[in-house]
Amino acid sequence: MTETISTSTTGSPTDLIERDTSLDRRNRLVIGVLLISVFVMILNETIMGVALPQLMKDLDISASTGQWLTAAFLLTMAVVIPITGFLLQRFSTRSLFIAAMGLFSLGTLVAALSPGFTLLLAARVIQASGTAIMFPLLMTTVMTLVPPANRGRMMGNISIVISVAPAIGPTISGLILTAFSWRFMFIFVLPIALVALFVGGALIKNVTETHKATFDILSVVLSAFGFGGLVYGLSNAGTAGSPLEVWTPLAIGVLALAIFVLRQLVLQRTNRALLDLRTFRVPTFTFSIAMFAISMMAMFGTIVLLPLYMVHVLHLQELQVGLLLLPGGLVMGLLAPFVGRIYDRVGPRGLLIAGASIVSGDLWAMTLLNAQSSFWMVLAAHVTLSIGLALIFTPLFTASLGSLRPELYSYGSAMVGTIQQLAGAAGTALFVTVMSSVQIAQASTGDANSYAAGVHSAFLYGAVISLFAIPCAFFIRKIATTGDAPLGH
Repeated sequence: MTETISTSTTGSPTDLIERDTSLDRRNRLVIGVLLISVFVMILNETIMGVALPQLMKDLDISASTGQWLTAAFLLTMAVVIPITGFLLQRFSTRSLFIAAMGLFSLGTLVAALSPGFTLLLAARVIQASGTAIMFPLLMTTVMTLVPPANRGRMMGNISIVISVAPAIGPTISGLILTAFSWRFMFIFVLPIALVALFVGGALIKNVTETHKATFDILSVVLSAFGFGGLVYGLSNAGTAGSPLEVWTPLAIGVLALAIFVLRQLVLQRTNRALLDLRTFRVPTFTFSIAMFAISMMAMFGTIVLLPLYMVHVLHLQELQVGLLLLPGGLVMGLLAPFVGRIYDRVGPRGLLIAGASIVSGDLWAMTLLNAQSSFWMVLAAHVTLSIGLALIFTPLFTASLGSLRPELYSYGSAMVGTIQQLAGAAGTALFVTVMSSVQIAQASTGDANSYAAGVHSAFLYGAVISLFAIPCAFFIRKIATTGDAPLGH
């Protein structure tokens, strides 16, 4: 089976699905509703970035504390997504959709009414629980319904939604904050979520067969401690009063993940694993996951850090910040059809090498940002980063899942989602932690200068990490047929 991305164009999710005549009306409806829902949900992953300065003031919290509103969202997804392998086997499409949108709508309502940081953080966790179910539901449904010859085009459409939604989140946030308080970021989203819930609940039919599946509670506990320990320890690095506050959770996280991996290796022998790790026997999938992790760290770290830099160093307003970040989001969407055409002709390798090189070079350029930098430099840097990421995401989505056997689709989509969110949470925590640590250490130089020094250090870390994505790109190829993923013990 050849996994390719055919020519596609930007537009609404329903328009994109309508152009695929290989699907009947019901299946187009199912995937269209799922795409719209995923777009709205993923938008909420990054909508807090521009609002962070206002939240710091209104809720009297630090940047390191405030970044947990984004990091906790991503971390919750990383913990919940592995469970979706079980959920997709045990429950129907319609039931999972209602549960996902119901949780997201409830979390949005709680966030809009939150009187303080604690309840707002809890609301973000509830939102993320629904989002975590929806992403693998979409991916597995597409792999089930779309004929192999057209999956490339559909994966291209999905990559548009997944890449553009977080990119335009800061712009939408900035526009809202210009005239309203941060609560309206949730108030405006709530009606959309409720409409999607009721329309989808009424129209979506079951498209997959359900069967009894085992649920390993210990695996869930281990994954929660593993992912949670790593991100919590990383987040404490810049503000901890004692080294134990950093190294203790990191050690717990590493140990829990090690045990988690060993347990999955045992359980997968009898097809009872929460997350089947045989997907990593496929080199293309393994290197794709590595590139996903690095790219998501760069994307989410930058999305969170740039608004702080533009507000505290360049003294821009929220609307100006949002508008400066808008072109990058539009570029990612507009480039999708061109990336698809190139992928059809030459495969993923050339695109990924070029994309990884652009992202790395751009992060190195961002280390030059200082208190005297022009906002035009920020705009150019963000657009360039978006170009690099546009060259990466569509080939990675198609090449990674296209390299697996059908039996591993659900595990592959869960793995991609888990790594994306964990890497996004780690990138957010790393960039903000490094920036906060340096900013505090150089507070005597003045607010703008100390923040600029923190931004420089954060992007320096990101630039070094980005270098590791380039060699990964050389090992990712276009798989002509499924059958490369062994299912033996």
